[in-house]
Amino acid sequence: MNMIYMLIGFSILLALIFLLAFFWASKSGQHDDLFTPGMRILFEEEKPQEPRDEEKSDEDHLQA
Repeated sequence: MNMIYMLIGFSILLALIFLLAFFWASKSGQHDDLFTPGMRILFEEEKPQEPRDEEKSDEDHLQA
């Protein structure tokens, strides 16, 4: 029976920690912009272009 009381106490403590973390995130502005994350998935990000084989060989000669 003592174990049940201990587990209930730990669960209440854990719930309070999560509640405080939620309030801290809300106060610091974590949930202010609800529009941008939903729109970000619609736009493709530009991938960095990898150097061509000719440019790679030139860089290898310069480093040697």
